Amino acid sequence: MQPQITVSANERLIRRRATTLGCLLIACAMLVSGAAINGARAQTAAKTAAVAPQAVPGFWDPRRRPDRPDLSRLTVIRFLTETDYPPFNFTGPDGNPAGFNVDLARALCEEIKVTCTIQMRRFETLVDALTSNRGDAIIASLAVTPELRKRVDVTDPYYRAPARFVSRRDAVMAEVRPEYLEGKKVGVIAGSAHGAYLKALFTDAELHTYPNDETLRQALRRGDVDFIFGDAIALAFWINGTDSENCCAFSGGPFIESRYFGEGISITVKKGNDVLRQALNWALFRIWEKGRYTDLWLRYFSVSPF
Repeated sequence: MQPQITVSANERLIRRRATTLGCLLIACAMLVSGAAINGARAQTAAKTAAVAPQAVPGFWDPRRRPDRPDLSRLTVIRFLTETDYPPFNFTGPDGNPAGFNVDLARALCEEIKVTCTIQMRRFETLVDALTSNRGDAIIASLAVTPELRKRVDVTDPYYRAPARFVSRRDAVMAEVRPEYLEGKKVGVIAGSAHGAYLKALFTDAELHTYPNDETLRQALRRGDVDFIFGDAIALAFWINGTDSENCCAFSGGPFIESRYFGEGISITVKKGNDVLRQALNWALFRIWEKGRYTDLWLRYFSVSPF
């Protein structure tokens, strides 16, 4: 039976964006290349203070190359995105939309060879704007859920928000298994899917709950806990930022079980708009195949969440 999960305000924010929030076995082979995984873990195993080399995610199987769809009916794509979720979406210095999602949308339009417009709206208004024909597609770190699928159609995932452990730099572990954390103090946000995951699988760890990210991270810096477990994207920016005071690093690899951390992040289109959905899936694959997705990822993520 699936555990009942009490969702905090912080977790609602995470889960709506993924965040997937969000190891799905059938996706593992498509998540990152084996070389990238092994390279990142080997560096971690060395327990050095240096940041591990980037592991760039790839969610496309080269053996399942999509056929080029009929693009003749597409002349413009009106993308909708949100206003304030850096580095994915934000207002640039020139007042125009900027961020990972925005640059990806532009790359898709270049690949499909159509005119592209990008309109920023409040996050909670995006789906209504799409269904009322005020836009053609949403690219705004929108988590795929059963509820969302009832209202819109979705593309293949273009990223996930995995969960990861973070420890102090002098206690980094190359791999984290339940038996390795027996008796260890692990911090987690109260009521989160991350906490539910630990309770289900890391039963011998000593869990400590905290009300928000700030108190959770302070507990690790002070040494009140041995590890913290949470959204890897947010943790990657904290590790690489000034607030962490260079205290900490990832331990082990990513966890992306969909039961707890969601199906991933996709572009959404209006129900029944298969022409656009197939075009976007084809263009996403092409951008990844050409290496443009990797270039874009490295531009925005100096510490990989994977």
